[in-house]
Amino acid sequence: MEPLGNLRERIARLPWGDVRANLWSVGYGRVGRVLTEKECEEMRSLYGKPEMFRSRVDMERYRFGRGEYQYFRYPLPMEVATLRECLYGFLADTAKEWMDALSLRSDFPGDLDGFLKKCKAQEQVRPTPLLLRYRAGDFNCLHQDVYGEIVFPFQVIFCLSRRDVEFTGGELLLVEQRPRA
Repeated sequence: MEPLGNLRERIARLPWGDVRANLWSVGYGRVGRVLTEKECEEMRSLYGKPEMFRSRVDMERYRFGRGEYQYFRYPLPMEVATLRECLYGFLADTAKEWMDALSLRSDFPGDLDGFLKKCKAQEQVRPTPLLLRYRAGDFNCLHQDVYGEIVFPFQVIFCLSRRDVEFTGGELLLVEQRPRA
């Protein structure tokens, strides 16, 4: 069954109170199904269009795991841009609270445009949304792609594969990395 409404409406209807509570209590929050099957197929199909991407990373080459990913280039595909803009809007306040709780300096404007202007002022202008491609046995090791001093503390992951057809298992392990721990 396909979710109803446009993408912005679907994101607005997500259980943001539960997501926020889970971010605080367990360090991650599940939003459930957001994209339609058709949207997932369309997004997956972009992988074979090199003109959509600014770079490709072979994870094994850099000891990041096994598999590959590509960073989108500007202009971002409409669905990717919409996801990024809407999700940022719902997560910015929680990001500020997290950074305050960690006694870390932060300044996350309420909208993505304001955040991107701050990034641009620091010469952080490359788009960071990416599309990963895993095949049987591939994996992604713990690593962080950081392009400057401004870092948003949350990442959002969408599984675009068809469950029980293209994807039948696997694990997503989130680990807190602390120096000397």
